[in-house]
Amino acid sequence: MNRHDITPAEPVNLTNCDREPIHVPGSIQRHGCLVACDARAATVVRHSANTGAMLSVPGEINGLPLETLLGAEATHTLRNALATLGEGMRPALLSGMNLPGGVFDVSIHIFHSTVLIEFEPASPGQPLQLARGLIGRISDIGDIDTLVRQAARLIRGMLEYDRVMIYRFEQDGSGKVAAEAKRGDLESFLGQYFPASDIPQQARVLYLKNTIRIIGDASGERIALVPVFDASGEALDLSLAHLRSVSPIHCEYLRNMGVAASMSISIIVDGALWGLIACHHYKPRILSMAQRVSAEMFGQFFSLHLTSLKQKSRLDTATRARASLDRFLRLASHHADIGQLLTEHLPDFHALMPCDGIGLWMNGTWSSHGSAPPAAVIPALSRLIGTLAEGRVWATHALSQRMPEAEDFCAQAAGVLAIPLAQTRRDYLFFFRKELVQSLNWAGNPEKTYATGPLGDRLTPRQSFAIWKQTVHQQAQPWTEADREIAEVTRSVLVEVGLRHSELMAEERSRSDVRQRMLNEELNHRVKNILALIKSLVGQPIQEGRTLTDYVASLKGRIQALSFAHDQVVRGDGGGPLMDLLNAELTPYRQPTISIAVNGPPVLLNSRAFSVMALVLHELSTNAAKYGALSRPGGRLEVSWWLTLHGDCEIVWRETGGPLVSPPSRTGFGTALIDRSVPYDLDGRSEVSYASEGVAARFLLPAKHISLAEQPSHAAASQVAGNEPVKGTLAADLKVMLVEDQMLIALDVEGMLGDHGVFDVMTSASAADALSRLADYAPDVAILDVNLGAETSLSVARELAGRNIPFLFATGYGNSEMIPPDFSWVPVIRKPYDGTSLIATIAALLENSGGG
Repeated sequence: MNRHDITPAEPVNLTNCDREPIHVPGSIQRHGCLVACDARAATVVRHSANTGAMLSVPGEINGLPLETLLGAEATHTLRNALATLGEGMRPALLSGMNLPGGVFDVSIHIFHSTVLIEFEPASPGQPLQLARGLIGRISDIGDIDTLVRQAARLIRGMLEYDRVMIYRFEQDGSGKVAAEAKRGDLESFLGQYFPASDIPQQARVLYLKNTIRIIGDASGERIALVPVFDASGEALDLSLAHLRSVSPIHCEYLRNMGVAASMSISIIVDGALWGLIACHHYKPRILSMAQRVSAEMFGQFFSLHLTSLKQKSRLDTATRARASLDRFLRLASHHADIGQLLTEHLPDFHALMPCDGIGLWMNGTWSSHGSAPPAAVIPALSRLIGTLAEGRVWATHALSQRMPEAEDFCAQAAGVLAIPLAQTRRDYLFFFRKELVQSLNWAGNPEKTYATGPLGDRLTPRQSFAIWKQTVHQQAQPWTEADREIAEVTRSVLVEVGLRHSELMAEERSRSDVRQRMLNEELNHRVKNILALIKSLVGQPIQEGRTLTDYVASLKGRIQALSFAHDQVVRGDGGGPLMDLLNAELTPYRQPTISIAVNGPPVLLNSRAFSVMALVLHELSTNAAKYGALSRPGGRLEVSWWLTLHGDCEIVWRETGGPLVSPPSRTGFGTALIDRSVPYDLDGRSEVSYASEGVAARFLLPAKHISLAEQPSHAAASQVAGNEPVKGTLAADLKVMLVEDQMLIALDVEGMLGDHGVFDVMTSASAADALSRLADYAPDVAILDVNLGAETSLSVARELAGRNIPFLFATGYGNSEMIPPDFSWVPVIRKPYDGTSLIATIAALLENSGGG
């Protein structure tokens, strides 16, 4: 940088800030000092004006050997670190170095053949542990929106900044606040856009080189370098220096917002600056080296995870688009009028890519869905695109720049993407996007006034938003490369439909005829089998002593069981879960006074076994309801099953608590079904005993009839009648007070509540803070962590009880000894929190208190 590029005679202002050489400011921030040496780290050539005082070195510093300044051992350590670095690489970091002036955290790097060494007073910390805590909480997140929201909350929770924003750059360089976690009394910037000029290009270049930027005090003194320029008139390049001082314009912007300190972490995707994690604090704040390293590591992992999620999202979008287009292709093979088919399925095409509306211009006829231009302008639009597109996909996010009359309908369609349907005719499938700013207004406090510095109110958030609105006037969200790729695939499919329509129709009709014949034959086979089985059931003689009414009832029950089995076989593609069969038979008998428990792995029966066991279990169930454990209060039925080493399934039916049982005096049809069906039809085994305390039966189903489901059908574990889990729902406007002294645990609970639509959560870390907030905040329900470190939340509980506000306790202890007897009625949930249990407990608490 030449001396004439930065001189006191030419101060930086709003007319030249885009040319401000921010990488060579000639000064550093005051929370550390800097020494610059020659390329061999032998001799000091420059230093910051505070170096002597900070390192306790009197007199002239420039020209000193580095050993004289720092000592031989420290110099040796620094040169070893320097040996691992190349020109322009990230600084090497050394913590806790003992120097003549005290203990310092030191960073060293070489840039433009100059070695730069930065010193800060040492601070304790474990960067790996802190980084792991942050990274571990986002590594399993599977979608981008959740990732950015959680990242903002985590950074604020870990580093305790007053406001943390995820700032995403658009294609035109403007930025949007995509996520925000903030102090409760601050206005929100969430969803706001700001112009590209707020972050000049030279600053964006530095964000790529140096991925973390700390401003400790926006009003702090700038410490000059000595000398600012070397003998050749060159300023020292501080691009990779942590202590590099800050542009006065940026500092004024921060001060106007009341921000005293900030941190920015670069988010880099595919080598480009995707956005920033921007942190604001309203008091001066300096992060230790350990905290900076943790934040930088988190930013790098966040960038990698975001990159993978974006790639996955693009792949998923392309897969969904391909699947949708394949469905349309199949439909087209049966349809004679492609124009009518396209018109009918416009809503399906609407889902191919983000848009506000879609339209079809075909054979001089216009059809649309969603937001679209007036029909009267479509012929002119199609003619314009015909002269520009040359038979290819064509798109613009600013239609009014190509078609002036589009200004009149930019609120409905400011951007358009057109897919030609044929080379010879001007028929198009259109996608439309509305003007971006039509529904966006300043979301901050409209009555808030900002302090302004010498450069006026341009350096305020609201004025930035106003400039952005002016910049994007009559423009839509730009079409991305992914949008264009989907459009090309759509064009190919639609052209293929036109070319192959007749051929596909003929082929599909032929295949359809074959499938119909096969279906008729299979249906005929199944109907004959089921009629033969019903004939066998009906043909059984009536047992002596039984009435016709009993016979008819038994026959109906057996046919109903067979009907369920047949229906499950058809719907389940040849069989079904054993659990479903048991639930179907036993559900009518579930009541609070009778205990029914079923337990076993998620076993699937093939169609033959399913039909046989449907009849067997029906007989056992009806017998138990008439004569056994299901016939009176206090009865208990247990059904369990497991897989043997050979893969067979063993099922045990055991009744207790019913009337005294005696063996049947003669073998009827039902008894024969139970005893003989499994051995005869399935080549298995059946054993039934009639002990006086209750019937016990054991069945062995061979492995050839058995498979394991990947997931349980309804329940893989025990279910007991009368104890089904309660599922809670919460009102969206519910106000919740959360008293929790661990920030990360509090963030998790807020996330659980947010997942169920509850966002009005007031969080306090101490009893005193909670009591003070209750002075002007009336929650509908409260969650109180019993143990708050050195205190408990019982004083808050007494205040809530006095106001008749329902609350629950949370504890990580295995007992409830910390809860006094006068609160024994309060629900208690165990930590770590389980989302389902928490929501269900709150819902039950509100219902019982009359607040549900």
